[in-house]
Amino acid sequence: MHRPSRCLAVLFATFIAFAGFLPGIATAADPGDGSSILEVRPLGGRQYSVTVQSAAMNKPITVWISHPDGPAPALYLLNAVDGGEDGGPWTNRTDVAQFFADKPVNVIVPMGGRASYYTDWLTDDPVLGRNKWSTFLIHELPTLLRDRFQLTGRNAVAGTSMSATSALDLAIEAPGMYQAVGAYSGCPRTSDPAARALVNSQLSIFGANAANMWGAPDNPAWAAHDPIVNADRLRGPALYLSAGTGSPGAHDTLADPSIHGDPIALTNRIAVGGPMESFVNACTRVLVDRLAGLGIPATVASHAGTHAWPYWQDDLHDSWPVFAAALGV
Repeated sequence: MHRPSRCLAVLFATFIAFAGFLPGIATAADPGDGSSILEVRPLGGRQYSVTVQSAAMNKPITVWISHPDGPAPALYLLNAVDGGEDGGPWTNRTDVAQFFADKPVNVIVPMGGRASYYTDWLTDDPVLGRNKWSTFLIHELPTLLRDRFQLTGRNAVAGTSMSATSALDLAIEAPGMYQAVGAYSGCPRTSDPAARALVNSQLSIFGANAANMWGAPDNPAWAAHDPIVNADRLRGPALYLSAGTGSPGAHDTLADPSIHGDPIALTNRIAVGGPMESFVNACTRVLVDRLAGLGIPATVASHAGTHAWPYWQDDLHDSWPVFAAALGV
């Protein structure tokens, strides 16, 4: 590994270290592939916790849903590298429930998928087990939720950090499925040495082996899942791409609620999240230039700031008008 790649891996590992009941209603649904809805648990208002059996992964997956009580399109929000299992999912780290409480869209957040890139792995991993997330997200889950939650068939997908790459990759893998895609603070490349070092560092934090995901470095799967290599396949959906510069921004102060007045937390965010976001920004710029060269429009947001959840909440708010227009609501 080259020295910059080794530094990147250490940087990401450091960042991860600092990053911060109503009765259930059993239901049955089976699209024919063995997957099914096991339980729908109301959480109050328009929020539900839904347990889905994934046939592809042979395990239950919990999904948080905000349902507007009528036919509506779907916005799939993917969690960061921990899958929402450790530092917390979208529902704990942002105001997603409140923000979408009056909006005509089903918001769907799968819980789980740590270090998986929300993709189908070539081989089961001894630590993470079986990852068939693109099968789950493209085929199993939408079919199961379609009737129960009145999905109209129009979809958007967005992700942050690791899953920003995943959101773009899903759109490439399933052309025509998504009318809008959001990538917040993610490196949209996977196949060059620095990008592979980042992927390996993200997975190794959780004890997983990237070779089980896309094979050896020369395996064509790495390029097949690279949004920059496959940028021409992003023509069609409305695209929203964001990244901070890495320099301290509006949320990198002691006054910001996410810092809780803790000087050490602020120092860590700036010292670790700053360089991380600077790297992400450079990756994002390559994709922006590639899309421009192909004549593919994209909404691009660049701002001062580090690699942190408060900026991703801002991105979600800012990208909603782009998504709403594409979804027709």
